[in-house]
Amino acid sequence: MAVSSISLLLCLSLCISVSVQSKPESHLTSPYLSPTTFSPNYQNMLDTFKIFIYKPDSNVVFNTLAESIFYTSLINSTFVTQNAQEAHLFFIPFSPNLSARSISRLVRKIRIEFPYWNRTLGADHFYLSCKGIGYNSDRNILELKKNSVQISCLGATESKFIPHKDITLPPVNPAPVENDHSPVNTTASSLAYYYSPTGQKELSFLGELYGDSEFVIEHGPSDGLTRRERIGNSRFCLLVYGSDVSWIGETLRFGCVPVVISDRPIQDLPFMDVLRWQQIAVFLGNIGGARELKSLLRNTNGDRYVLQKNSGMAVSQHFEWNPSPQPYDSFHMIMYQLWLRRHTIRYAPRDQM
Repeated sequence: MAVSSISLLLCLSLCISVSVQSKPESHLTSPYLSPTTFSPNYQNMLDTFKIFIYKPDSNVVFNTLAESIFYTSLINSTFVTQNAQEAHLFFIPFSPNLSARSISRLVRKIRIEFPYWNRTLGADHFYLSCKGIGYNSDRNILELKKNSVQISCLGATESKFIPHKDITLPPVNPAPVENDHSPVNTTASSLAYYYSPTGQKELSFLGELYGDSEFVIEHGPSDGLTRRERIGNSRFCLLVYGSDVSWIGETLRFGCVPVVISDRPIQDLPFMDVLRWQQIAVFLGNIGGARELKSLLRNTNGDRYVLQKNSGMAVSQHFEWNPSPQPYDSFHMIMYQLWLRRHTIRYAPRDQM
């Protein structure tokens, strides 16, 4: 794949157009898309944002840790209101094993018993579904899919994620280490580190990297300390989109620039409407092989590399899940993305028209 093809993949993946000439230097060096408004908007979100949660018919249990932490954090947060009239958004909780027919019945019940769904056709509602919901001819599911905000896990099936509407949960660090003192990348001893848990999708050109002194190749399982030491001693960390990318938060935290390798455009990276991902990570198609990978990494150096490393470390706090939510962590950043989606068109009931 030529360099121009790489640029095209990145452009398509991020769906972001940046005009270099029209933006001040501070904007170009910030990892945030809107650096001057992010902090005041975040504080406004903390002060005013309200969520109304429909009461589920049965106990809701999620399959992934990210979903569980988010749900528990939300229901125990100050964002929740019992007064639906002051709510900006409405949350529909349901278990991931619920059938399409049951989900349709749930939406229909909400449509009949409450006035909020019909005034926006579900556009001010959101739900949690790690794998995402597919399209369906049923009216209730169709409106839920097309209009409501879906919060799903990273790597959702392309047809089950709608960019600019849906939101991606950051992965949970698989092996947190208390009081760890892993080195932040200062003088890296290896060009790149690649970690692959057993049974996960691997690089198509992995065999070409074996025996190369510039690359550290590891197959799982791995203990957290060893992995973090290797992350801290590498300039770049290779992540295969669609495989295990749960350690992307670690790579950012310890100054290892992520290299996201994918065979298709990526539209569901966490915080895509908040972060300037092309300033945080390197993106590459998996067709060019090891030679193109080496060329790309060696040419990403100097000020460009330092900017990407520092930007990643600066935003790494957004990829941290905490039992008790902390400012700017994953939970609050998901809430911030929901807050950005609070403006919807509300239709007046027929008797008021």
